[in-house]
Amino acid sequence: MTLHHILLIIHLIAATIWIGGHLTLSIVFLPVALRKKEPLIILNFEKKFEPLGISSLIALIITGIWMAYDFGITYQSWFHFSGSLEKVVSIKLVLLMLTFVLALYTQIYVIPNLTKYNLNKIAFSIISVTVIGLSMLILGSTIRYGGI
Repeated sequence: MTLHHILLIIHLIAATIWIGGHLTLSIVFLPVALRKKEPLIILNFEKKFEPLGISSLIALIITGIWMAYDFGITYQSWFHFSGSLEKVVSIKLVLLMLTFVLALYTQIYVIPNLTKYNLNKIAFSIISVTVIGLSMLILGSTIRYGGI
């Protein structure tokens, strides 16, 4: 087993945790919270999932960048959108930045002011991060076939 293969396994496990957690939040907990107008349902899930979720996200970033370097895609070529694999890496990095922006927005503006009357704001953030995560997963799957 090569180092790249080990990195890929770690990356896939971390992606399973990150995306699985957000799918669970989106499909199971969010509808109940919206129906009952109860923000604590979401906040309690976030509080329990956050340590594992953030650890998984950090693992995704480290292993993703490391594997990109293994493919010869270093920071000098990011955001050039030139080669097939480089396009995938660059788009995933843009989506990662968008995830950070949404996380900051949610942590600074939404969560401190969350009530039963504005649950739609956190619903937007949750669904957006879930869709971004799924998009990154699909993009990552194209690397096996040479990128996009």
